[in-house]
Amino acid sequence: MLVVSTGWSLGTALTAPGSSTVVARVAEWARGHGFSTVVSMLEQAQYRLAPPKVGGAPNTAILAGDLTGSTTHVLHPQQRASTVATVALHAPLAPLVTPGLPGEGVFKPVETVHGQPAIQVTYLRPDSQHTSYLTGVAWMDQKLIRFVQHPGWSQPGNLSWWNQPDTVPPTARVGLLATFNNGFKLPDAHGGYYQNGRYAAPLVAGAASMVFNANGTINIGSWGSEVTMTPQVTGVRQNLTLLVDHGHVLPSVYHNIELGWGLTIKGAYYVWRSGIGITKNGNLVYATGPALSVADLAMILQRAGAVRAMQLDINPAWVSYMWYQQTSNVAAPIPHKLVNFWEPADRYFHHASRDFVAAYAR
Repeated sequence: MLVVSTGWSLGTALTAPGSSTVVARVAEWARGHGFSTVVSMLEQAQYRLAPPKVGGAPNTAILAGDLTGSTTHVLHPQQRASTVATVALHAPLAPLVTPGLPGEGVFKPVETVHGQPAIQVTYLRPDSQHTSYLTGVAWMDQKLIRFVQHPGWSQPGNLSWWNQPDTVPPTARVGLLATFNNGFKLPDAHGGYYQNGRYAAPLVAGAASMVFNANGTINIGSWGSEVTMTPQVTGVRQNLTLLVDHGHVLPSVYHNIELGWGLTIKGAYYVWRSGIGITKNGNLVYATGPALSVADLAMILQRAGAVRAMQLDINPAWVSYMWYQQTSNVAAPIPHKLVNFWEPADRYFHHASRDFVAAYAR
């Protein structure tokens, strides 16, 4: 009976909807069924065999070349471009490693709405040790973009509760600009999940919160002080505590790394991480990449203009940001990865096990 029940449980995990790899599915199943120690031992062995490389140079073609897949969106021809204030290209970011490489920190538009750059991206080396890696940064203009909160079939689960599916179906891809991951599994997030009047987990005072509003904008802050429940709030996703507040990197990013900022492979500081922040002008910045410490992630988000920022998910199976290139078939835009994460670029065109965010042209 034990063998049969275990086989059925694991088989269900392996055949569940979505695009997750077999390795990610088995690891996720094992952690949820009392085998965390075994998974950690295997991950430690993997990390010893292939730790983040120290030194070296990144792929400079990414810094110097044009980014493929840029798209112009004009969903409402009757709306003149003059109704939207002219958006300048984001000022270059000062590299964290000096001297900077040609093109490092220079933003390039990849999505344009009503003639204005709605999403701009750039790349930075994360620190002076891991110089062969690039962290991708995406800047998003909320005057041109509206954001939609999507649940995952496992996190938060209970799909019948929510007004959005666990995927971006073909009928919802008109004007799709980008998608990106949310935070940890709720038991590990030290926070809650709210969407359209229902709670998958109670909201926690002081938790870092991504707040979705009825007008399609997102706000980020500490729950109960900088952001609170109002009639305009349609969703809240909490994850840990803030990385950046009032424009300053918080001291907590340097302490209690594994317990405070998530279980990582071998408890390593330098792993795949992702995060999101809001600027003083109300725009969003997202960052992700390999070989990132918590402090590196916080500093990159701050340099991109974040006055408040939070960590999202970590480890290579869970981070993802992609923008979409329009085609003649509006139901089949071409996704492009911000960085080379594990999951396929079209992961959110399939049923997703964890919640995520979709961005659309206004």
